[in-house]
Amino acid sequence: MKALYVILLVAVAFSCQNQGKMEVEKEKLAIIDSMKVEMEKQRVIDSMQVEMAKIEEAKIETQKEVVVVRQPATTTTTTTTQRKGMSSTAKGALIGAGVGAATGAIISKKKVQGAIIGGVAGAGVGAGTGAIIDGSKNN
Repeated sequence: MKALYVILLVAVAFSCQNQGKMEVEKEKLAIIDSMKVEMEKQRVIDSMQVEMAKIEEAKIETQKEVVVVRQPATTTTTTTTQRKGMSSTAKGALIGAGVGAATGAIISKKKVQGAIIGGVAGAGVGAGTGAIIDGSKNN
């Protein structure tokens, strides 16, 4: 009878040790998964910052002036050309696509597919909103 108790006690002790190891492995995997999610979020944020910098650079480029001076005899002509900025529809589509892609990538389990679907949906909603804004500016 004592031998049976000893065997039972040894079996319980070993099963508890194995269960503890399994829980540690599960926790490690959960930590690694959460780190991967955070890295993906940071990658999306970084790409959005790069796109915003490109938009700002394009905005600055369109605001530059071109001055041409001609002096035939005594007449001086100065010509300043300034390109029009983007319409609200285009701005809305760009912003909506970026936000939609970021949201889709964060929410969806399939990151790329979620980003694509979110980007397309966001671009559509942003373009619609921008068109409404353009229409109200014209009135």
